[in-house]
Amino acid sequence: MTGPDAARLVTLAAIWGASFLFVRIATPVFGVLATADVRMLIAGGALAAYYAVTGFDVQWRRWWRYYLAIGVLNSVLPFLLFGYAALYLTVGLLVVLNATSPMWGAVLSALILRERLSFGRIAGLVIGVAGVAIVSGADASDRWLAVGAGLGGAFCYGLTGVVMRRWASQASSKGMAAGSLLAGGLLLAPLLVALPPAWPGVPVALTLLALGLVCGAVAYVLYFRLFADIGATGALTVTYLIPIFGFAWGALFLGEAITPTMLGGALVVILGTVLVLRN
Repeated sequence: MTGPDAARLVTLAAIWGASFLFVRIATPVFGVLATADVRMLIAGGALAAYYAVTGFDVQWRRWWRYYLAIGVLNSVLPFLLFGYAALYLTVGLLVVLNATSPMWGAVLSALILRERLSFGRIAGLVIGVAGVAIVSGADASDRWLAVGAGLGGAFCYGLTGVVMRRWASQASSKGMAAGSLLAGGLLLAPLLVALPPAWPGVPVALTLLALGLVCGAVAYVLYFRLFADIGATGALTVTYLIPIFGFAWGALFLGEAITPTMLGGALVVILGTVLVLRN
């Protein structure tokens, strides 16, 4: 991995770690539904505009059904679930729950794609479950519904990868990014019109803008550049770094405590993720 690639990887982890901070700030003020929908519309619209300027063909007519399906699975459902979880959980716990996505993907690949689960992956899954139990018990002993919502969002991310490999492998990943985000945003838009949220105020409005433009559009551009330069496995190593930044942003901007138990549980989850992705 070259120096610029490493810099892009760290930057992407910092951005995606910050996305949970922004959700934690915006959702209690703007609402779960409105926050999810606005971030999708901003991110999808910005990517679509960028592709139009650069001449990339998203092929809407050919792939719109897949964009819609993946939009529901990879954006609508996890954004709503993590938005609900953000009402009750810390940024640190949210990023740890998100880090279980590759573990869900490994289990679902074995069930749906009939892939073999190696000993290393099984060990990673067991270790990851133990890590989630440690960190959840330390920080959310009376908020298991919110923890379940966060795990449900991570499950959706893991299922997305399996579904795309099984049924949408020929679709462009760049087109899928813009198409799924925009389709998901448009799907929820009627609800946003029917139940208009109150004006969030300038600070939260700027948070929503950052959530859509930076954590959505810019992050996807960085991710696809990494995907092209260092491959899928290398790009997925960003999963290891996101919890580190999530803990840091939560402590720095919201004053969230980083307890030894929380930190130890997060490290156990990361270890499980490493084993799952490397085997």
